Amino acid sequence: MAAARGGGSLMLAESLKGVRPRWPGRIVRAAGGVRLDRSCIFIVPSRVGLAFGVALLLMLLAAINYRNNLAYVLTFLLGSVFLVGVLHTYRNLAGLRLQAGAPAALFAGGQARFPIRLDSDGRARQALALGWSSGDLQLHDLPAEGSASVELSLPAPRRGWLPAPRLRVESRFPLGLMVAWSWIDPGQRALVYPQPLTGDLPLSAGAQEAAEDEGRQARGEGVDDYQGLRAYRPGDSKRRLDWKAYSRGRGLLVKDFAALEGSEFCLDFSALAGDGESRLSLLCHWVLELSERQRPFVLQLPGQRLGPDSGEAHREACLRALALYGEAS
Repeated sequence: MAAARGGGSLMLAESLKGVRPRWPGRIVRAAGGVRLDRSCIFIVPSRVGLAFGVALLLMLLAAINYRNNLAYVLTFLLGSVFLVGVLHTYRNLAGLRLQAGAPAALFAGGQARFPIRLDSDGRARQALALGWSSGDLQLHDLPAEGSASVELSLPAPRRGWLPAPRLRVESRFPLGLMVAWSWIDPGQRALVYPQPLTGDLPLSAGAQEAAEDEGRQARGEGVDDYQGLRAYRPGDSKRRLDWKAYSRGRGLLVKDFAALEGSEFCLDFSALAGDGESRLSLLCHWVLELSERQRPFVLQLPGQRLGPDSGEAHREACLRALALYGEAS
C-alpha cells in the first residue's frame, strides 16, 4: 500500500509539473495598436502589499482581543486605503493604448531600437513601467490626452531578422501595494545587416578578365591609373599605404587610383575565400564603400544578382540581400 501511494504521488507530481495558470501568460498582439482593458490586465498584491495585509490582519486580531474601538477604526481605515489603491492601480493601466512602430535596420553588433508609442485618454498616468520580459523596466508619465514615444533596445549579435520579445507593461501606482501588468506582443522585427569587414575589393573572375582584355587590371579601388596620394580612411587596403610618406612624418597616406570610366564593379560571393559570414561581411563593406562613392556595381550571390546600379535604393536592396542570404525572408 505504501509503495502504491508513493507511486501515485510521483505520478501526480509529474502531471502537475506542466500545469501553469493560463491567465498570467496571456499575450495581446499590438501590431496594429492595442487598448488595455480588463481582459488583459492582471493585478495581484506586491511584496509590500502582502506585508501590509499581514500587518492589517495582526491589527484586526489585536483590536478583537483588546476590544479597542480606535484599533478597529485604524484597521478598517487602512483596509479602505488598500482597496482604493487596488482601483487606482488598475485604472492607471486601463484604457492605455500602445502602438508598435517599425524599427530601423542596423548592423550586427549594434543595438536594435524598437519604438513604442503610448497614448492616454482623459486621465493622466504616472509611473508606467515598460520593458522586455527579461530586462529592466523604464518609467514614464503621461499627461491627460497626451502621448509619449518610447524606444526599447535589444542587442543584435547576428545578421537576419531580430524579432522583439514579449513586452511587459506594469504599474505600481499609487502606493506600491498592488502590481498590475499586461503582456504585449509588439509584432516587431528589425533587419540586421552583416557587420562590415574591411578588405580588398572582391571582383568576379569575369570582371577581371574583361579588364585584362582592355589592358587595364582592376585592383582595390580602381585601375592602375595612379592619381596621387590621399588621407587614409577606415577600410582602405593596407597594400596601398605609402609607408615612405609615413616614415617622413606625413601621416597615413594611401595611393589613389582612378576608376575605369563606363564600367561597373561586380562584387562576387563566389570569388572570395573564407567562411560564408566573413564573405558577407566583406561584401557589406564594399557595398557601403562603393555606394558612398556613387559608383555603379553588381552584387552577385548564389542564385541572386542585383545590378548593375547605384544609388540609395540599390544600396538598401544589396544590404537586405546580404542580411537575408540563406534565411527565409
